[in-house]
Amino acid sequence: MGEALKGKNAIVTGAGRGVFREIAFAVAAEGARVLVVDPGVTRDGDGSDMSPAEEVVQEIKNKGGEATACFESVAEFDTAEKIIKTCVDTYGRLDILINGAGILRERMIFNMTEDDWDSVLTVHLKGTFNMCRHASVLMRAQKYGRIVNCTSDAYRWGSVGQANYSAAKGGIVSFTRAIARELGRYGITCNVIAPLAATRMTLDQGVISGMRKRFEKGLISKEQYEELINMPGPEFVAPMVVYLATDEAANINGQVFGAGGGRIARYSWPEDIAGIYKDHEKDGPWQLEDIIRLAPKTLLTGYVNPAPPAGK
Repeated sequence: MGEALKGKNAIVTGAGRGVFREIAFAVAAEGARVLVVDPGVTRDGDGSDMSPAEEVVQEIKNKGGEATACFESVAEFDTAEKIIKTCVDTYGRLDILINGAGILRERMIFNMTEDDWDSVLTVHLKGTFNMCRHASVLMRAQKYGRIVNCTSDAYRWGSVGQANYSAAKGGIVSFTRAIARELGRYGITCNVIAPLAATRMTLDQGVISGMRKRFEKGLISKEQYEELINMPGPEFVAPMVVYLATDEAANINGQVFGAGGGRIARYSWPEDIAGIYKDHEKDGPWQLEDIIRLAPKTLLTGYVNPAPPAGK
């Protein structure tokens, strides 16, 4: 057992399986008391099963740590508040919030149902809001807190068949950047982890088949395909999340970190990469013919269409 988080209390959502299961173990191994939150739904959000969370709790206890299972869903505002209250009632306060709960509903946009969209956005994006909203009240009062939210590289590249998931993960990045600015003055840090790891979410047979089809159609490169199907395990993600929860990371705020295998990277924020400019007060707005003439050799220098029409 380490002591980097000794005396701290943590909530880890989505902790019954995959990446956030490993994170729950890692947080506990550094001395934190952990509320393991997972209603045990299937990959697409159906059903319930208490055993994943209970198994994580038992394993933490077997290793000398302290943990409690919670089966509430983050998707509802009121139940998220119950999760926060459970941590406080059990351990006395909340120091660390790690939001990992999520589901997947893969569909191409022309096949995606309203429920596919709403369900994914609700668990990922609204669930992250729900937990941060209630946690921030306590953390602001105690002038201390560590929040780590979860995104995916899908927010950067756009993942074919996962428009709902990509949108939710992009929203989490923007949301975290905003609340980092709001809460930083109170001693609360808010950062984002983008895991790259083999789990039931990322590498079930349907996903592998879909990736192969995308590669065969030229939608992803051979290198991207091989990286995706050969992803390392979730245990390689956990150390960076633990670091962000420590006092040593007190000055790290509003950042996105990718982690997987032997790689940890801090991601850049969007910035202008090319532009055309004029004195709008003197000359008025841009004219269409000027944009048509100038864009190819200025704004679009080096640009390649990521999904050109078939046959071109």
